[in-house]
Amino acid sequence: QVQLVESGGGLVQAGGSLRLSCAASGTIFRLNTMGWYRQVPGKQRELVATMPSGGRANYADSVKGRSTISRDNAKDTVYLQMNSMKPEDTAVYYCYAEQGRVYWGQGSQVTVSS
Repeated sequence: QVQLVESGGGLVQAGGSLRLSCAASGTIFRLNTMGWYRQVPGKQRELVATMPSGGRANYADSVKGRSTISRDNAKDTVYLQMNSMKPEDTAVYYCYAEQGRVYWGQGSQVTVSS
């Protein structure tokens, strides 16, 4: 089993920046793709950014150019740096990791005020 613990969510003003972190622990052999999704009430969870192990990052069009996903494989941690934030970025952000199956974090609320 893999546990994912997120941190870094909160309230930010429009135009500001936020950095989310997600640390994996438990029985880790090799984490494949790690990444971030987000969800607002009444809508489906949507991809924000993903990064395969040793691969290239992939971003949703809505965050491309103002977000950066990165990984520290030595720490089994994935990060999401978001800049120039907009009110429509308000959501619960979930990190995930693949190792035989998909594991999800508990979710971290991000609120962008206008």
